[in-house]
Amino acid sequence: MNKNVDFFQRVYNVVKQIPYGKVTTYGAIANYLGSQKSARVVGWAMNYSHTKKNIPAHRVVNRVGLLTGKKHFFGINLMKQLLENEGLEVENDKVKDFNNFFWDPNKEL
Repeated sequence: MNKNVDFFQRVYNVVKQIPYGKVTTYGAIANYLGSQKSARVVGWAMNYSHTKKNIPAHRVVNRVGLLTGKKHFFGINLMKQLLENEGLEVENDKVKDFNNFFWDPNKEL
């Protein structure tokens, strides 16, 4: 199996665990998977996740809560709309009160 495919699947397994109404970061996922310097690879996995079912990629943001992956969603504001549907507020493409909604897989899984 391709090393990236295996890593991507591990990323997807973590993303599937993010609770409704919570967000995590590329870096937090990379850290949980033991690849602290692989946040960018987690981002690549998220880019490819849109062809998969049941991957809540909208719940993965950058380290300060910015919706950096929004361009990979169909529609201009879909990522924002999905988060707002879960009760989060998004202003200027950033999750408001990010720290209150942050889910850390290292503490939760």
